[in-house]
Amino acid sequence: MGLQELLKNELLISALMAWAAAQIIKMLIYAAMNHTLDFHRLVGDGGMPSGHSATVTAMAVTAGLEYGLASSIFGIAAIMAIVVMHDAMGVRREAGKHAKALDELLALAGSDVNDEVKLGGFLGRTALLVICGAVIGLIVAFLRH
Repeated sequence: MGLQELLKNELLISALMAWAAAQIIKMLIYAAMNHTLDFHRLVGDGGMPSGHSATVTAMAVTAGLEYGLASSIFGIAAIMAIVVMHDAMGVRREAGKHAKALDELLALAGSDVNDEVKLGGFLGRTALLVICGAVIGLIVAFLRH
């Protein structure tokens, strides 16, 4: 099993391309809003659009296009996509709210909290971020097919 065989894996390539597209867009949006280019946004979690949603959507759509909607591969990929996106809007979003509240409490207490110690960051996801990521995944999967 070599690299050449791995590069023929349509699900993997579509998912990775969707993730890369989302991360590049995320970095460009961050740069436009903050007037600074932060290359950490290329690999960082959170922010607009959701790289997680783009990845799993591209994987599920590609599975449906390649193997059919009745295939087990599509079923597994679709359930994985639903779980990841639901988690992003639920658990991760709530964890992000808690982290932000803790940061505010530390600031009110007079604690010297620098950016590296802050908990809030880009953890939580809104429905809009998840939907935008899913649209990117959908577009990448259809363009590759």
